Amino acid sequence: MQQNVYHNMDHLKAELSVVLGESIGRLEQISEQPYASLFTLYNQQGTPLPLVAKTFLCQGIAQQEAYKLSMLARQGDIRLPTVYGVLTTHQSPYKEVLLIERLRGVSVEAPTRTPQRWQCLKEQIAEGILSWHRIDSHGCVGNVDSVQENTWPQWYQQRLEVIWSTLGNMQTTELGIETRRILFRSKEKLPELFAGFDDSCVLVHGNLTLRSMLKDQKSDQLLAMLNPGMMLWAPREYDLFRLSEDGMATELLHTYLQKAPVSDDFMMRRWLYVLWESIGRYLHTGVVERPVVERAAQQLLPWLG
Repeated sequence: MQQNVYHNMDHLKAELSVVLGESIGRLEQISEQPYASLFTLYNQQGTPLPLVAKTFLCQGIAQQEAYKLSMLARQGDIRLPTVYGVLTTHQSPYKEVLLIERLRGVSVEAPTRTPQRWQCLKEQIAEGILSWHRIDSHGCVGNVDSVQENTWPQWYQQRLEVIWSTLGNMQTTELGIETRRILFRSKEKLPELFAGFDDSCVLVHGNLTLRSMLKDQKSDQLLAMLNPGMMLWAPREYDLFRLSEDGMATELLHTYLQKAPVSDDFMMRRWLYVLWESIGRYLHTGVVERPVVERAAQQLLPWLG
């Protein structure tokens, strides 16, 4: 199996060398997501090229990410990596390769040099996110590849029904009976959980985590945002729920909410989003993120009556 991987890497190197018109000496994996891996490309002299290759295990995702990166860059104040192209590859297990600009910098997870710098960075990020959130969808909701005219609660109900029925078709014991019970109850109680909801849908990043934000190592200034999700139009709270982790993420969320508050019910609904999002990921990866699922279920329970 390991030999196979190396063999396929050699083929991928050869394929990229032809496309780029420059011989690739080696590929170095720098990150891995459930559906994709990110590689730095080096030439024969060992110098990194000014672009990285993101390889996808599913067809059609690379093109959507390319579209989303370009749209976010065009519509907001935050820099995103430039898209150089999308390739279809025959080098198993990959289906597509997205070629994007290589950006220097470190994750925003890395502590700033002073508390004042962290305050400035939080302000920068919050303003940048708001530059997207000020763009109204005019009644549209959905992913890059499937936008529809609908209300958010109705669209979200459809999404949960799809996840629930997919879950029902799986022969799995990974999810305990208690978790399934909470999923069912939360799905049934959606009309109450969204009572009085009237937020419009806006342009969202779709994967707002500290890991998706890059800063300059020396100045602690925001450089760029990466890895957007496939969600295009959604209410602001659906972009913010991923900032639920304790610590720096929650501090960033509070900075945003001071500038642009959302409904008080967001504090309850964010656990609904966290719970179902982790179940959606499980359907794709086969791995249950137990601490995430259990914490979200526990936080949501008091609201389910």
